[in-house]
Amino acid sequence: MMSIRMLAAAALLSGCASQQLAQPTTNAFRTESCKPVTEQEIVTLFDRWNSSLQSGDPRKVTANYAHPSILLPTVSNKPRLTPAEKEDYFHHFLVNRPIGKIDQRHVELGCNTAVDAGLYTFTFAKTGDVISGRYSFTYTWNGSDWLITSHHSSMMPEKVSKVGAAKVTAKAH
Repeated sequence: MMSIRMLAAAALLSGCASQQLAQPTTNAFRTESCKPVTEQEIVTLFDRWNSSLQSGDPRKVTANYAHPSILLPTVSNKPRLTPAEKEDYFHHFLVNRPIGKIDQRHVELGCNTAVDAGLYTFTFAKTGDVISGRYSFTYTWNGSDWLITSHHSSMMPEKVSKVGAAKVTAKAH
């Protein structure tokens, strides 16, 4: 008799547990208002970021990044998560006065998010160096502005000759 009661109690408890798991969560009923955006608006966000680079002020550059966000920079092995870490990176990066130019891009639009990814080239005014790289910017609308939530940048893995670079640029336009 005791074992029948134990089995009944166990069945009852497991039934309650499965019902609790099946109940909808508050996220299932979440509604979100999407900010209308065009590809051209997202394209101008790179121009804003690039202009902040040319200001030479690391604080102006980091103002483009959301809290929280991640920067996976070109010339550092350390992911930059905090505004102070990003500012430290840009303090060193800006010394050679970089000017970025998009060579090829792909933009995807979502509900309050956008991705701009492709190839870019930096010319460093102080040294004359030119470096080609890959990039991705992920943006989020925070209710008043588009901010970077994720930024990855890396140099091209293969050396590109000037003739090859011209072909890539010509195909992109």
